[in-house]
Amino acid sequence: MLPTLRQLQYLKLLAEHGSFSRAAEAAHVSQPALSAGVQELERVLGGAVVERTRGNVQLTAIGAEAVKRAQDVLARAEDLVEAARNAGRPLSGRFRLGVIPTIAPFLLPRAVPGLKVAYPALKLFLREDLTPRLIAALKSGQLDAAVIALPYEASGIDHARIGDDEILAAAPVGHALAGVGPIPRGALKAEDLILLEDGHCLRDQALAAFDIDAPRGEEIFAATSLPTLVQMVSAGLGVSFLPQMAVSAGLADDPGVVIRSVAGVAPRREIVVAWRTGSSRAAEARLLAEALKLD
Repeated sequence: MLPTLRQLQYLKLLAEHGSFSRAAEAAHVSQPALSAGVQELERVLGGAVVERTRGNVQLTAIGAEAVKRAQDVLARAEDLVEAARNAGRPLSGRFRLGVIPTIAPFLLPRAVPGLKVAYPALKLFLREDLTPRLIAALKSGQLDAAVIALPYEASGIDHARIGDDEILAAAPVGHALAGVGPIPRGALKAEDLILLEDGHCLRDQALAAFDIDAPRGEEIFAATSLPTLVQMVSAGLGVSFLPQMAVSAGLADDPGVVIRSVAGVAPRREIVVAWRTGSSRAAEARLLAEALKLD
């Protein structure tokens, strides 16, 4: 006997919400119905999937492994339903797309109107988040695809290229690096930098491109967004990095900020559409990458 999709869904919701009552509410069933479904799943698996304590639910080792596998099974089942509904109609119906914050405000306003014209039946649901959380959402089936930047190591993920995005230096007016012409590669020092906080892949990609160790210490300023970063550079707090797409969109149009390229081979990040390996929506993700092309 095999677990049913409903039983796996109940377990997934139970893991997400941490209580039978909240999981039942999310599943739109009564608590006894959800509890019975979980108990039947335990009989099928031959062991307890949760430890039941007052006011709290804790997954057992069997339960944790079952949730991990259930996420993949449910994601593939959802893929199957969407593929069947949209057979012969690529990029139609619901499509859940994640985008990282250092791309979303600069790429989407340019690209979304054209997507609506090219694929009028497409219902695009957007989520802006950091790369690690988008990758996790892809693997769990919460997203169909995500626009991220490489290099970024992630197993079980395929991707299609959108284009390259040059990484530029941003310096305050009057700073030693705010002169004319490209900045020599060795001129940027860790102690001069203000960066995005940990979790933003642009931070790591820029530091790696310039071969700079991340600055350390409690007094290091870390911005939560690119607009804040520009304001801090304008205020004379240090030097930073900005992607070309942000500069082209006018983010650095500030009289206190000077944008300079870097001498030699320009550091770049590769913008891609990523999806879970084996997803039935892979062909649509590739179509989306073509529609979003930068070059």
